[in-house]
Amino acid sequence: MKETGLIQIYTGGGKGKSTAAFGLSLRAAGWGLRTAIVQFMKNGEGYGEIKAFTAQPLIDVYSFGGNKWFTKGESLQDEDLNCVREAMGKTEELMADRSVDLLILDEFFNAIYFDLVSERDALILISSKRPDQELVLTGRNASQTFLDLADLVTEMKELKHPYQKGVQARRGIEY
Repeated sequence: MKETGLIQIYTGGGKGKSTAAFGLSLRAAGWGLRTAIVQFMKNGEGYGEIKAFTAQPLIDVYSFGGNKWFTKGESLQDEDLNCVREAMGKTEELMADRSVDLLILDEFFNAIYFDLVSERDALILISSKRPDQELVLTGRNASQTFLDLADLVTEMKELKHPYQKGVQARRGIEY
């Protein structure tokens, strides 16, 4: 068990935010630490990393994204709001669970950006983090309020991406 749990943020417009957080969960599992991942606005289906996590007993994934593969701002519906509410409830439960060493809130900032979670409610939630639990928050558009609160902030900046050449998302690489 760790003595000090910090808050980490992976944000920005570039690729790799979730991938970095999930890599950290594998590192933690290698040392016998338990990870819980709460996916906001993703249903968990069709992602290679989620398939791989089913074989890892120290990593639990909870996906809340409705019937769509990934919820996008222009198509938000009541179902999306309900999914985010469920995700927030699950997060509260996992923050209190003393067996969870590392908690990853994947696409958390997207839920805030699309007004599915208020910044105030998000800050209240984060303030309930146990001192010994590591908390990782991912997603684009993290506000300065959260950046100031975090102990570690990494911004993924897209310099070049295959999408720009018309290359579609590839199974096993982008999802």
